[in-house]
Amino acid sequence: MAEEKVRLTKRERLNIAWRNTFTQGSWNYERMQNGGFVYAMIPAIKKLYPNKEDRKKALQRHLEFYNTHPYLTAPVLGVTLAMEEERAGGAPIDDAAIQGVKVGMMGPLAGVGDPVFWFTVRPMLGALGASLALGGNVMGPIIFFVAFNIIRWAFLWYAQEFGYKAGSAITEDMSGGLLQDVTRGASILGMFVLASLVQRWVEIDFQPVVSRTPLQQGDYVDWSSIPMSQEGLQNAFYQVTEQGKSITSVDVTTLQDNLDELIPGLAGLLLTLLCMWMLRKNVSPIVIILGLFVVGIVGHVVGLL
Repeated sequence: MAEEKVRLTKRERLNIAWRNTFTQGSWNYERMQNGGFVYAMIPAIKKLYPNKEDRKKALQRHLEFYNTHPYLTAPVLGVTLAMEEERAGGAPIDDAAIQGVKVGMMGPLAGVGDPVFWFTVRPMLGALGASLALGGNVMGPIIFFVAFNIIRWAFLWYAQEFGYKAGSAITEDMSGGLLQDVTRGASILGMFVLASLVQRWVEIDFQPVVSRTPLQQGDYVDWSSIPMSQEGLQNAFYQVTEQGKSITSVDVTTLQDNLDELIPGLAGLLLTLLCMWMLRKNVSPIVIILGLFVVGIVGHVVGLL
């Protein structure tokens, strides 16, 4: 490892920011954006670690799982560059600290990029370009393409520089434990965000019927008295949405309905914990993904899911 501190120049950081635009180029189901992250880090690793073995170790630690919004990788990349600089200069920063900061940052930032870029910036510029194009102005699509990429590139560069400067400030106070506090706090925040998304992303629906309860007259839509016309269908929809009537004369309760009354999202949480346990037991993520496919298909065929 290098004994004297080596600093990345502005030109080298610009090169890294440019490489960051290809983060999604090697996306994979096992570790997602890890290849793109390593590709962006290569110029820094080559300069900071002249020794071949140190370069190998640096590449290996950045091949761990990584995934966030592609544009929000910039601040994570900046902090990581600063930490790698300090580590190459002899600072006591281990692999767990670097990975902990990356994981802690990528979770919260993942939910920021979509609302800002996909749901705000791009639709606004798209509407501007479309309005010009509808008026016969050829500059419509050109303005959309140029403006969006200027905003995108400016964000990638300045966000990376912000993370780089913030990372340098973090690594200045190694004896006071500032880095450890930031790592711990970022990890806790990242796990909190991940846990809050389980209910939204993980859904299991157990289909077995527990009970069938006949409803009384007036609690369900009497289809025999409703004409199959526009007015009749409107009347039926009104009874269901406004009066709370059932579509059928039998109230069917499934196993999932009972579980939702007990603890909503319990099955999804248990499945998530099971996958985490298998990962800790060094089960390959590919095996887990294929296993979920098999269980889902078989469960649907036998009527369980």
